[in-house]
Amino acid sequence: MTYLHAIITGGSSGIGRELGRRLAAAGYSLSLVARRKELLDEAAADISSHFKNPSQRVFTFSADVSEADQAEAAVQACIAKLGAPDLVVTSAGVAVPGYFGDIPLEAHERSMAVNYFGSLYVARAALPAMRARRSGRIVFISSGAGLMGLFGYTTYSPSKFALRGLAEALRAELSADKIGVSIVYPPDTETPMLEEENKIKPEETKLITGVVKTWSAEAVTDCIMRGISRGAFAITPGMAITMMNRAPGVTIPFLSWYCDWLVAGLRRKRTQRSQASDNRAA
Repeated sequence: MTYLHAIITGGSSGIGRELGRRLAAAGYSLSLVARRKELLDEAAADISSHFKNPSQRVFTFSADVSEADQAEAAVQACIAKLGAPDLVVTSAGVAVPGYFGDIPLEAHERSMAVNYFGSLYVARAALPAMRARRSGRIVFISSGAGLMGLFGYTTYSPSKFALRGLAEALRAELSADKIGVSIVYPPDTETPMLEEENKIKPEETKLITGVVKTWSAEAVTDCIMRGISRGAFAITPGMAITMMNRAPGVTIPFLSWYCDWLVAGLRRKRTQRSQASDNRAA
């Protein structure tokens, strides 16, 4: 029996794992790629419980997709095991929020290596098999921070902006090969990565991101599945993200002004607290 095959990087947690569950229920066999084997094994057991028929399979491969040779080896192993992919989802990502001057250079380099080059390496490795079949879709997971640079995300936003350029260029190039390309711009989503971000976010970043409700991984995945089913290029969960993508000339300047207003108010409060403290000390 033939089956659909999806390769998901970052498939051991967060959006990647939830998407794996949903695709398993839709009849896909899954290849999951991530760094930590113990999480991969746990995700594989979870995802396989959602299979709809006994012919489906799940394959895991431990790799760091920021390394070109590891990314290529992972994709080739997935193809050797389960065949050419019908769907490739690049969901592996890292985020290190903070003040620009305080963040080590290595964190900027790591963010670009994982979020951008990790996606590029995987797509490039999978493409020959997809081109040979003249079918399939590549889905890049970007971020709302890939549509608008946010205070505190100097490591993260640039890497997610870069994905848009890659996706747009590939969409144009691969249309002749009958290969679709999508890019997803999730808002803040309840994932282990966000939990870690929240521990180190600057106060200004917490204030800005706290204005918008955090989405569940399930709700974001609903949007992704709908977008894939209709062959959408840009998949934009929620009205705010949709407007940022469709009407950036109006939406982004307004949001930038609002974020600046929030930050200015926070700084005024800090100054007032500092002055009050100085007066008490005097």
